[in-house]
Amino acid sequence: MLDTFLTPPNTIATAKGDGPPLDLSGARHRVFLLNLAVTNIVEQEALDLTIYASADGVAWGAKPIASFPQKFYRGEQPLLLDLTAQPDVHFIRAHWDAIRWGRGPETPMFEFSVTLKEISPEILTETRSEARSRM
Repeated sequence: MLDTFLTPPNTIATAKGDGPPLDLSGARHRVFLLNLAVTNIVEQEALDLTIYASADGVAWGAKPIASFPQKFYRGEQPLLLDLTAQPDVHFIRAHWDAIRWGRGPETPMFEFSVTLKEISPEILTETRSEARSRM
């Protein structure tokens, strides 16, 4: 089961950028829990982080397959990525854009990391069944 970083730990972003491609061919399941951890920022800025997919690790889709909510503060944000319906996706990578407004230096600065953990699809089935039984 995959359990790794999608971006290098303590990535510092001052402009838009891309993380390295992550090969998913070793994954037994196609369901992943991503976690964005913002550990350092300056005020009056925003981080947009999206996930792109590729069949070969070279040509990337024109649109992201997943997006984290825009971040303005330190903290963590989980995101479920289910690729079971997309068997042609063999690689993913993170893309970010950091923007800043207001007074002070114009260059934004975010320190963050994104982790990826493969999860069993049975966990999702069990969770959905439990939720239905409570209704």
